[in-house]
Amino acid sequence: MQPNFEKPEWVPPNAGMEYATIIRPGVELVPADHVAAAQQTPQRRNLSIQEYLQGIRQGDRTILGRAISLVESNSLRHLESAQELLTLILPFTGHSFRIGISGAPGAGKSTFIESLGCYLTQLGHKVAVLAVDPSSSISKGSVLGDKTRMEKLVQEPNCFIRPSPSGGALGGVARKTRETVLLCEAAGYEIILIETVGVGQSEIQVRSMVDFFLLLNIPGAGDELQGIKKGIMEIADAVVINKADGDNIPKAKLAQAEYTQALQYIQPATMGWKSSVHLCSSLLNQGISEIWQEILKFQSLVQQNGFFEKRRKEQLREWIHQLIQEYLYNLFYQNSEILQAIPGIEQDVFENRISPTNAARKLIQLLQK
Repeated sequence: MQPNFEKPEWVPPNAGMEYATIIRPGVELVPADHVAAAQQTPQRRNLSIQEYLQGIRQGDRTILGRAISLVESNSLRHLESAQELLTLILPFTGHSFRIGISGAPGAGKSTFIESLGCYLTQLGHKVAVLAVDPSSSISKGSVLGDKTRMEKLVQEPNCFIRPSPSGGALGGVARKTRETVLLCEAAGYEIILIETVGVGQSEIQVRSMVDFFLLLNIPGAGDELQGIKKGIMEIADAVVINKADGDNIPKAKLAQAEYTQALQYIQPATMGWKSSVHLCSSLLNQGISEIWQEILKFQSLVQQNGFFEKRRKEQLREWIHQLIQEYLYNLFYQNSEILQAIPGIEQDVFENRISPTNAARKLIQLLQK
């Protein structure tokens, strides 16, 4: 008798334990009570838009997490619901202070965020941490999983941590980070900490979605001045030398002096603000309160001189144009006529029959038709 691959076949009890198995290659015996429990586990019910909205406004972290997953989804069937939800929450957004935290891998971003986050929750603030991890080239999911590394902060009731894969997006942030910020604001989180991937010079994009940008570095990583990159320094509102403890203190002070000198030759990222360099030890919770006081001074300044509102408007304008670019890109590469023409036009370029400029023009003309 041939095994039935469509329906599971049950085998009798064995060695005092009841087993069930599905006759398929590579499937091991599974205890029958496990199978029964799995069959009885209710599937998660789909929420209505109003249920999402109500849960978010009530600060339900489970529903907030599901709402972020809805917005991050690439499925077309989720797109309309996500946009409807984002429209409904707009009146409850815009009231947080957004802080971007970047730095080279190994600078201790997660430890610093945990120390800062715990400090802020102890002051009574509601804090959301959006930790953007590098994406696996295979699964497209997070490689590192920052949530597992913030063991203390994850236990704080006034903190919400959301690790998201970058999805290969440039700028050190996830593709839907801006939308996630809005959802967290609607849930009542007043301070949003955005940790970037930590890939270096490409992290400029985070500047376009935060109010304050903090660059984290460590002492003794080689020639400090050689390691200073003008592009990332130009957008920093503060530089923090982390791991300034023990034998690292002399090196940290040297790095602080060199960064301070370098900042004198760089145009400030924020009108009326002079970026400064601070020392801290996230591991020992030293220097955290001083850094927060510096951020508060910055917040007070930009709100008084009107730059806060001006920057928020510029960020919204940039968001609109980025979405237009993404839409046109997708429109171009989803056009069947263009997809059919690309191999032939590429071959013409390879064989020097047309220039790359003319090749691009021909393809764009197909879209214009």
